[in-house]
Amino acid sequence: MELISVIKYEGSNEVLAHKHPKEDFNFGSQLIVHETQEALFFRDGRVYNIFRSGRYTLETMNFPILKDLIKLGTGGENIFHAEVYFINMVTQMGIKWGTDSKVRLFDPASGLHIEIGASGSFNLKVSDSGKLILKLVGTNDGLLGSDIVGSGDDGGLSYGTGKFRALVMNKVKSDIARFIKEQNINILEIDSYLGGLSEALRVDINETLDEYGLYMPEFYVTSITLPDDDPNFIRLRQQFADKTLKVRDEEIKKAEAEAARERKVFEAQTNAQLQMVGAQGEAEALRIKAQAEADAYKMQAEAEAVEMKMKGYTYQQETAREVGLEAMKNGITGGSGSAGGAGIGDIAGLGVTLGAMGGVINMTKDALNPIMGTSAQVGQGFGDVIVGQTSSPVVSAWNCPNCGKTGITSKFCPDCGTRGAE
Repeated sequence: MELISVIKYEGSNEVLAHKHPKEDFNFGSQLIVHETQEALFFRDGRVYNIFRSGRYTLETMNFPILKDLIKLGTGGENIFHAEVYFINMVTQMGIKWGTDSKVRLFDPASGLHIEIGASGSFNLKVSDSGKLILKLVGTNDGLLGSDIVGSGDDGGLSYGTGKFRALVMNKVKSDIARFIKEQNINILEIDSYLGGLSEALRVDINETLDEYGLYMPEFYVTSITLPDDDPNFIRLRQQFADKTLKVRDEEIKKAEAEAARERKVFEAQTNAQLQMVGAQGEAEALRIKAQAEADAYKMQAEAEAVEMKMKGYTYQQETAREVGLEAMKNGITGGSGSAGGAGIGDIAGLGVTLGAMGGVINMTKDALNPIMGTSAQVGQGFGDVIVGQTSSPVVSAWNCPNCGKTGITSKFCPDCGTRGAE
């Protein structure tokens, strides 16, 4: 019997499980397990030990469980009699899949029944070496990736005959229909839900694969084939387009109305601000005008006061002069009256008139009395010429009994306005 001393496998990654062709190994043989492998020792269909990556010497002192595998060989050599399987733990990448027939489903958005197809890819790896050998390999010499997933004309599950082809197809068809119904998805928007659909399928499929020591770390739905020639689907697509356009039109109208409202608010605010600025401007203009008029009046009054001061007479004297001029215009004479005009004695009547005027222009009685008292000086201011006479009568000088002024030649005291004796 040929005995070997090194037990190892270095084959293709497409091989998931490989049974070593020899079953008898001499005592002290070297077992080499690569990082991407696990080695299982079997006897009578039972797993005796699992070896992970490393180099092992098969001796009973290191592995007491192997004693039951030892038997006496020819020539007195101690040998192990066992079956050894090498399991490939590398992830199988990019395995394609696709539905072999249409998936009939009910679209909740439109209430129509349509048929769709689906395709994608997934990754696969061994999660439990013992389950894989016991459930799938058995007494076979090994297991290829194509035995698991199939290898159809398109390199995937569409036409293949893999052990799990039916499982994947069944899960895909039932889960797609269920997922669309539960999520109330419009089939025309299914592309935006592919991530959630892929994850739901991966979880569901892995629940079954776990019993066989397999695991899908990733499962992808990459494409949904829509029935473009189906009359129901054509109606569905048209309904969706009409709805989308109507919604878009409403959004545009809403945006326009909102913009118009904002514009009106802005215009109203602007007009209010302009009116406020205008009112403020008018008020400021009126204030400036009033201030200017007040300043002008003040300057004029100050100028007149300075002029009167320079000429040496008072405001009362100026007022008396103006009253005298007014009396002359109205024909008031210095006598007791004549056919041609009123006498100067009638100045009391003028005083009454000036008193009434004083009530209008806020002149006080104190301001009017001196005017009446000094009205006799009017004639003197004009050379004592009386309208209607050629010369003034001779008046004797007298002293005022009221204020004490002496040498008065007129009928009235020039200081206090007291009338002299007749």
